Amino acid sequence: LDLSDIMEEEMESQVKEILKVSMGTEISEEDIFHIIMLCNEVVGITEYRAKLYDYLTNRMRAIAPNLTHLVGELVGARLIAHSGSLLNLAKAPSSTVQILGAEKALFRAIKAKQKTPKYGLIYNASFIGAAPQQHKGRVARVLAAKCSLSARVDALGEKDEITIGVKSREIIEERIKNLDSAEAQKRYKGGASNNSNNRNGGGFNKRRGYDNRGDFGGGFNKRRR
Repeated sequence: LDLSDIMEEEMESQVKEILKVSMGTEISEEDIFHIIMLCNEVVGITEYRAKLYDYLTNRMRAIAPNLTHLVGELVGARLIAHSGSLLNLAKAPSSTVQILGAEKALFRAIKAKQKTPKYGLIYNASFIGAAPQQHKGRVARVLAAKCSLSARVDALGEKDEITIGVKSREIIEERIKNLDSAEAQKRYKGGASNNSNNRNGGGFNKRRGYDNRGDFGGGFNKRRR
């Protein structure tokens, strides 16, 4: 049985191994027809997806080059689609951009008097995904501010090329490095403080005196009769 024309060598070897232990069943011509049709549909959808991604990439680079350079084609397109247009996104403040897409969670948290969400669609950006868990909120706030500026430049600017996107990306990367270094320094200081406390017997440098007044009649100094 030669399957090299329709699948890779590794997949072919796996299928042949399964054939040795599989009982199998008879497949009619009608079943084969529907199977082939389904396979053709999957291949067609995969090819269409690749073409759609190329179209989206080209359109985003032409419409919003700075926003695309900052958060990528997919996240930028989702932000624009959720806002309604690039101009509406440019009008929104950075606090709105930060939680865009998490409106239901926001109103639910306000109603229940709980903590509000820190990010919405912007969570899918590579910056937030690469940031540590304790710094995701801060990185989302900085990224939302730069996205708001980039959207305004793309919507109202005269140039159709990347202008502030490169500088904004460098600022965010530098911010993440500063947060990481600050966290490392904080952990180092905490470890040094704990070691110092352990060496000093729990942090007390002075020798504790023993009060023996309670050992003799509750501390009374008068002679008993």
